Amino acid sequence: MTTTPTRTGDTDLVVIGGGPAGCAAARTAAGVGMRSVLVEPDALCRTLARIPALDNVLGGFTSGPELAGAVTADLERTGPCRLELGRRVTRISAGDDRVTVTLDSGGRLTAPYAVLATGVGPLRPADAPWITAPAGLAPPPLWEVEPGRAEGRTLLVLGGDRPLGTFLRAHPDTGTRLLVAHPPGDDYKVEEIRDDPRVTLLPVGHLVLRTAGEAAVTAGTTGRDGGRAVVRADAVVANIGSAPAAPAGDLVRDAAGYCPPERQHPRVLVAGDVRSARFQRIMTAMGSGAEAALRAYYAGRNPPAGT
Repeated sequence: MTTTPTRTGDTDLVVIGGGPAGCAAARTAAGVGMRSVLVEPDALCRTLARIPALDNVLGGFTSGPELAGAVTADLERTGPCRLELGRRVTRISAGDDRVTVTLDSGGRLTAPYAVLATGVGPLRPADAPWITAPAGLAPPPLWEVEPGRAEGRTLLVLGGDRPLGTFLRAHPDTGTRLLVAHPPGDDYKVEEIRDDPRVTLLPVGHLVLRTAGEAAVTAGTTGRDGGRAVVRADAVVANIGSAPAAPAGDLVRDAAGYCPPERQHPRVLVAGDVRSARFQRIMTAMGSGAEAALRAYYAGRNPPAGT
């Protein structure tokens, strides 16, 4: 049950983002009787559905598509949640008694509280200071690589982010060879795959991509000792990391673009990967989404004086 202040808008809660955190927020809100509108520009759990192997979630789920299907089916059965798929939030405005969310259609949604769960998106070579690449180069992320097309080929992997381990666990018999060029800051990320015979680690100070076609890739690298080397591969894929995907508006961001929950307007609750780079896991995203919905619920039952 909600109090009068939570009925001053279009719904009790606007959830921005339909990944694990946003879906958990909407599902939890429904469980305590809150109406919600979930806005997602793509399909629910789209990124999760592309993760081939899982090893850090409860419930016996071993693949992203399996878990994404279960989450999506459950949310689609949730009556108090209205889905706004194919819409992007362009701005969040927080006031004394409500949050206004502007959509790319020009429409607006208002509610006493909003959960921001937009997650992160993959970085491009141009975003990495240790890479010089041809203008407009946008190689596919490693987690989108189809094993069949990569079989027997050599891929130059830009960056040592953790999808490396996921790719190798999901395809234990693949004959794909991975040349992993990574800066010193990725040293701790590549520890889990350091001894995999399919991987050659290339710690670099700087990397210059000369071509990026499907037929061949030539990369000039400068090692940490100042020496130079040239490596060749059949194709290049990105594994540089992620950047927050939050919309414009009344949000407080840190130097890296993340939105720390404790620094936001009290009516904007941040959940999932957009909070910080330190806790980007499916389980922590879902837990934070559920917690954000409950914070909105209890805040509505005990609104601040004067609201």
